[in-house]
Amino acid sequence: MSVDAEQLFLGRQPILDREQRLYAYELLFRSGSQDNTATVTDGVAATATVIANAFAELGVEAALGNCRGFINVDQEFLFSDMLELLPRHTVVLEILETVKPTPAVIDRCRALKAGGFALALDDVVEFTPEYDELLTLVDIIKIDIQALSRVQLMQLTLQLRPKGKTLLAEKVDSREQMEQCLQLGFSLFQGYFFARPTIIAGRRLDHSQLSLMKLMGLLLADADTGKIEAALKSEPGLTVNLLRMSNSVAGGMTGHVSSLNQAITLLGRRQLQRWLQLLLFASGKPNTDNNALLLMAATRGRLMELLAEEIRPGDASFADQAFMVGIMSLMPALIGLPIRDIVTPLPIADDVKTALCDDQGILAKLLGITECSESGDLTGLAEQLAQQPELGAKALNRAQTAALAWAGTLASEK
Repeated sequence: MSVDAEQLFLGRQPILDREQRLYAYELLFRSGSQDNTATVTDGVAATATVIANAFAELGVEAALGNCRGFINVDQEFLFSDMLELLPRHTVVLEILETVKPTPAVIDRCRALKAGGFALALDDVVEFTPEYDELLTLVDIIKIDIQALSRVQLMQLTLQLRPKGKTLLAEKVDSREQMEQCLQLGFSLFQGYFFARPTIIAGRRLDHSQLSLMKLMGLLLADADTGKIEAALKSEPGLTVNLLRMSNSVAGGMTGHVSSLNQAITLLGRRQLQRWLQLLLFASGKPNTDNNALLLMAATRGRLMELLAEEIRPGDASFADQAFMVGIMSLMPALIGLPIRDIVTPLPIADDVKTALCDDQGILAKLLGITECSESGDLTGLAEQLAQQPELGAKALNRAQTAALAWAGTLASEK
């Protein structure tokens, strides 16, 4: 069974450590084919080919940066020779709960472990003696906390803790669950609590955040430089930082940038907009150097920008609006206010407001594609792409890889 490169889909969900710093992504590779008539053997070969091509052709390994990628491994794929092609220092082989710990499976896992692969056991909900030998080989145990009561989770954790393995809580959907798992000694966390953050509630925008958003609105509305300069003058801290950055950019130029007008001209509006957007997110939470929400926002904005460029090549204004929609779509999670309350007072383009507040228009469709990609909703992703014939799966994966790499560069520069 051949696999068309155009039918390659990539889904991902972040995995965080105890400080909510990004540790890894669970990567979901699937063929986009709707043909379910292939035999099991063919399906395994197709999945193996898709994964191998993803790393070889899309550069996912480089895009992950310092993060690892967790990849699901079923019974058939565990014994596939294609597994040997994956980068051992980058991936974690996540053995699915459907894989029974037979002697052959144990021997295969032992060989993979000796060959340098890290192993994880997926969806653990109980401890039975038949898994004891397999547990000695894996590095990470993923526990499905949704399937367990508080007492059951505590009992299972007490049983597994002596094994000395890293415990990962998956399907963490609330702050209460997160705090319980922290108390029980879990080291890694995965779930919609992070991928769709709703951490802060009811907090008002402070003065600096309002100023940043107003400045972004002026830039997107293509306001004249005088208005932007006037808005900056009411923010001495921003003014000083802008002048410092501009002088740094000026490099070997004669003299220094001494006015806001000079600084705006030298930086260029697009670069100034990027700076303001990232400052806005950095101001939302303390210690955001490795904050997962900041990285997620940067990745989302960049991915939407790249998708916009695929749809309308050369349309910088449309690409800028797509970036804005992407990064602004996470503002409710960061600030704790409804998106309409955040967006309505701002002088931003109607298309941006419509996408964010009413879920209408091409920018809203691009946001939907991006959100399906983030959550690993590959069925939804296929449906969304079917409505955008100008966007192929190959273009999406290329954009996803570039967006991950860009976000990783931002994190490394902080």
